[in-house]
This record gives sequence, C-alpha cells and structure tokens, in this order.
Amino acid sequence: MEQCKVKNLYNLEETIAAELLERAEYPWEVLKGISDFIRKIGSTLDPDRFEKKGDDIWIAKNAKAAPTAFLNGPLIIDEEAEIRHCAFIRGSAIVGKGSVVGNSTELKNVIIFNSVQVPHYNYVGDSVLGYKSHMGAGSITSNVKSDKTLVVVKDKGEKIETGLKKFGAMLGDYVEVGCNSVLNPGTVVGRHTNIYPLSMVRGVVPANSIYKNKNEVVQKK
Repeated sequence: MEQCKVKNLYNLEETIAAELLERAEYPWEVLKGISDFIRKIGSTLDPDRFEKKGDDIWIAKNAKAAPTAFLNGPLIIDEEAEIRHCAFIRGSAIVGKGSVVGNSTELKNVIIFNSVQVPHYNYVGDSVLGYKSHMGAGSITSNVKSDKTLVVVKDKGEKIETGLKKFGAMLGDYVEVGCNSVLNPGTVVGRHTNIYPLSMVRGVVPANSIYKNKNEVVQKK
C-alpha cells in the first residue's frame, strides 16, 4: 500500500506537525500521539506570535476565532487561521496556517494542514487532512465502525490492520470532497483526487482520480 504512506500523501512543509508525521510510515499511526505532541511543542512556540489561552491552548495572534466558538485543548491554531461562529473544537486538534473551520464544524483528534477548508457543518474526527484539501458542506468523517471492531485499511486484495477503534479519514494534499459525502472509517484518499457529492466512500481511493461511486473511479486526464 505504497500510496497510503505519509511520503506519498503529504507535503510536510505545510504543517506544524511535520516532526510527528516524519516518524510515521502511515499517517494513522500518529493519531494516538496528537495530544502529547501539542503539549510538547506548544510551550516552544514564539510568544510574540502565539498566545496561550487556558490549559494547553495556543492561538496565533493573527488568527481569528469567533467568540461563539468552543475551543478545548490540547489545541494549536496556527497563523491566519479562521475559526468561525459556533465551531466546536473538542481537543487534540492542530489547525494549520490559513485554514478555515466553519459554522457548526466539529473537530476532534485531528491534524489539519495549512490552507485546509472545513467550512460548513462538517465533522472531522481521528483524521489527517492534507494541504489545501477541502470538505464540502455537510461532508463528514465517520470514525467508528457500526460493529465497533478495529479498523482495517483495505485496498483491493491488500489489508492493513491498524489496531485502532477510532479512525476517520486520511486525505492527501489538494483533495476535494463533495457536499454531504460520508468518508467511512479507514478511508484513504490520494493527492489531487475529487470525490463526487453525496458519495459514500470506503477503502483506498487512488491519487489523481475522480470518485463517482464505488464502481466508477476514473483517472484524471
């Protein structure tokens, strides 16, 4: 599953969490370490650029956070990010530079790379969203299987046992997810791929492709 590896999904120059991801072969391996990583690097952030608010919350001074947003730590909001009205950040979240977390969007145990948009009624849990990825209105990551068994990443005949009960989606750089789509537990979407609106996605979707439905995934020309 070469395409599922960190090096093939992400430009690590576009996240403050590069040090954490560099240690992993597959991105889901970092999910258990996000909270500790935030606490580790939070105290090293430049106090001229970041303000510590409450326990384990660091917010860039030029970021915008609506007073109606709920912010729980551990949390880092990087420079020029925008947290909009009634966003709900439950903790263990890294929001990258210039990213948008929108109205009623909920984040939990995530790495959001720089310039990511989750702007309208999204749920993103136990996931990693790559540089300039975008989740359309109402699209969500489903992070627990209905039978509560451990998540397995599947790509045709190949399988990887993750050992994780909670695992949402790994989106590569520049991924576009259409409105009201559901990314099922263990979904991995390669770079530059588009997901049609109203899709129900599971497994591995190749890079540079268009996901129309589970039986029709075509390569971009």
